[in-house]
Amino acid sequence: MNSIFRNSVLGIAGVALAGGVFAGPVVGHTDATPVRTSPVAAVQADKPKADKPDTGKLIPHGVQGAQSRIDLDDEQVANTKAIIAATKKNGMDERAAVVSIATALQESKLENLGHLGDRNDHDSQGLFQQRPSSGWGTVDQITDPEYSTTAFLKGLKQVDGWQDMPLTKAAQTVQVSAYPDHYAQWEQQAADLVAQHWNS
Repeated sequence: MNSIFRNSVLGIAGVALAGGVFAGPVVGHTDATPVRTSPVAAVQADKPKADKPDTGKLIPHGVQGAQSRIDLDDEQVANTKAIIAATKKNGMDERAAVVSIATALQESKLENLGHLGDRNDHDSQGLFQQRPSSGWGTVDQITDPEYSTTAFLKGLKQVDGWQDMPLTKAAQTVQVSAYPDHYAQWEQQAADLVAQHWNS
């Protein structure tokens, strides 16, 4: 990511971020000509394919409002996978991962942000823009993707009925953002990322 683009993303993030107070067979082949399959392809064909999570489970209430989408670089994909891994480790389901990833997309564009100086929302840092001064943990902790995701999920677990809420309300109840409706715009991309990486 070039520095001009990164600065514009970080500038947007600094303005928009106010969270962190809480927290096989060949089909149609009918002639007698043998079909050659490479050994690698044969092994892959024998592997059971993991089913993608059901869309109805990922987005049970449908998306709200216009949706945003960004292209992800390797760092952002790695952070996505780290959020999913932490969600599984905490015994939570795909919907929790969707809420977590949508929140991180809004708060940091899935970049593990350090202190942004004047563009910072107080002392907010990490994927979820959590604040050390609000009890989320130390800077080292909240800039660790597993720790910060676990902290977010701990807050989410404390929200009665979060599973039945629209995503933006569940996220806002944990984050207490000055922009409570902004999480909604990332729900489709978050769901797509969970569908892509949950069983990978």
